[in-house]
Amino acid sequence: MNPSTARKGQLTLCVSALASLFSGWAAAQTPSTQVRDLPTVIITGNPLGATELIAPASVLTGSELVFDTKPTLGETLGALPGLSSTYFGPNSSRPVIRGLDGDRLKLLANGTSLSDVSGLSFDHAVSADPLTVERIEVLRGPAALQYGGNALGGVVNLIDNRIARQAQFDTQGGVAGKAHVSGATGNREQSGAVLLEAGNHRYTLHADVMSRNTQDVAAPIALDCNGNLARRICNSASQAWGGALGGTLHFDQGYLGASVATQSNLYGSVADPAVQLDMRSNRYALEGEVRGLSGAFESVKAQFTQSDYRHAELEGGTVGTLFATQGSDLRLQARHVPLASPWGAVQGVVGAQLETQRFSADGAEAFAPSSQTQQSAVFAHEELNRAWGRLSAGARVEQVSVTSSGGPDANANGFALGQRQFTPVSYALGALWKVAPAWSLTSNLSWSARAPRDYELFAKGEHVATKAYERGNDQLSLERSSNLDLGAQWRSGAHHAKLNVFVNQFSNYISLEPSGLTEHGLPDYQYTQVQARFTGAEARGQWRLVDAGHKLDLALRWDMVRADNLSTGQALPRIAPMRTGATLTWSAGPWQTRLGVDQWAAQDRVPANERASEGYTLWHAMASYQTRVAKSPAFWYARVDNIGNTLAYPASSILTQTLPGLVPLPGRSLKAGLQVQF
Repeated sequence: MNPSTARKGQLTLCVSALASLFSGWAAAQTPSTQVRDLPTVIITGNPLGATELIAPASVLTGSELVFDTKPTLGETLGALPGLSSTYFGPNSSRPVIRGLDGDRLKLLANGTSLSDVSGLSFDHAVSADPLTVERIEVLRGPAALQYGGNALGGVVNLIDNRIARQAQFDTQGGVAGKAHVSGATGNREQSGAVLLEAGNHRYTLHADVMSRNTQDVAAPIALDCNGNLARRICNSASQAWGGALGGTLHFDQGYLGASVATQSNLYGSVADPAVQLDMRSNRYALEGEVRGLSGAFESVKAQFTQSDYRHAELEGGTVGTLFATQGSDLRLQARHVPLASPWGAVQGVVGAQLETQRFSADGAEAFAPSSQTQQSAVFAHEELNRAWGRLSAGARVEQVSVTSSGGPDANANGFALGQRQFTPVSYALGALWKVAPAWSLTSNLSWSARAPRDYELFAKGEHVATKAYERGNDQLSLERSSNLDLGAQWRSGAHHAKLNVFVNQFSNYISLEPSGLTEHGLPDYQYTQVQARFTGAEARGQWRLVDAGHKLDLALRWDMVRADNLSTGQALPRIAPMRTGATLTWSAGPWQTRLGVDQWAAQDRVPANERASEGYTLWHAMASYQTRVAKSPAFWYARVDNIGNTLAYPASSILTQTLPGLVPLPGRSLKAGLQVQF
């Protein structure tokens, strides 16, 4: 660890003092100075602000996000129906949606691309920490066409308030915020975050800071680490910190804001006890919107982000390989006035996007060349509202250019040079039918196209995370799919239930397939295109069992996905098995308690020569208590994960194949924390 990490760790110890100081001050303010409660609207894939979504979506916010937050984005979202994670140990994990991962999912921050290299390799962490996020929205399936062909699996949008889109205070002005401290036993975590906002009806200032320090994570069994046995996952410690500043000017008809954020994470690679990854990311954002316009458009919104990301893979403190990417994303979106049609007024948005990413890798493990990817696009989303429901239609046309410039050492790796250009075109149709006051049906039909990524075209070299020699294929064509999602939803008072079934049919799915050869002592794999099909279903519901002074609710969930390589007749790799879960929640006054269980079936549908994974059952429990700290609203909480200290290896993790038996899911852990709002 570098010397500065000790100072970073002190941030956690300061959080409690900051909370007491600012909450005591804020308690003395008049109620008009407090942050206004604004309605929560799911904005991802919902540009017109409808209250009922056609596309299947989930949102984590408020106390639910606090309870579910883990060090990685994948594990934070892994309990949602239809989601699993890539789980490359406790520090690196991306979401998997309906069996699709990597660059078939779009990770966004406030609606613009989160530029990093987490999609390139499983051991690369996402450059955002859930600890500083206000809300996470997940859109399943390829319905969010306005975000591009790389969103065909779904979209994960991390939303913060660094640029305030609505005024947070009245004319008198004020200061508000929140502080959060927590600790855990399984990884000896010490974490904390403070968020402050100040302003009036004309401006909002924002600041946040976070810190998280963890040690090697507890495991249910003794594991080998450099010849020593211990109930810990070897080299799984981490030190993360970050912060941001933002400011927004509010006008009668809109806003203009800017923010700057930084994120750092030093964590061990569970694939090699001698390797650490030192990740740093800076992100700059500018955003504005003008509303209430006259003429053809009612409002116009513009967003621009610039990201500078790099991570060094350290071996004994010395840089072995340096990965870097610089990305920019310019997005313009305008809502037009309602257009007359024989069936009623059509509302919609049109937009354009320009995204550029420059990637480089320098070192012994650089298996992909330096490259530049440029993407320009235009898109439209239209809706027709009727008394019985709503119809939607969308389209996006892209122009994608991918250029390989080889490696830094005079092309010593033998990377292919050149440029490929693609024109992906995607369409979507959707419908929502209110068949009865308590019932609604949805359907989504789409045709999606995705341009191959730079590493799929030009990679050549040893990939440590997959324990394979990977070769790109510069002759790849567009990846095309036809997709259907059908849903039914029922709600009656506190009771509700939802079911979705889906099928994604790929005519030329880009798959990393074994060649049967070896290279440098490793199995040789090449990106090739095959026919593939993903089918599955998700169901979830909640029923109120008791409502008499106290409440008792039962939530049930179930999901499954089947993924087939139709060209070979075998299963596709790393597909999570069927999962069934239940949670019983009791609440009375300031108290709430939960007891939950999730059961994963065995996964024996795997490609030839890969290991099947056994099923497992994980129990968890949580308790929270709402109170006041220094006259400010607060809640204490405690959560126990993996109560039975069950040994489990997830089928969606590459480590289950490449390091069998060495990197299980974390063992039993108690996490406790306090959040204060002021």
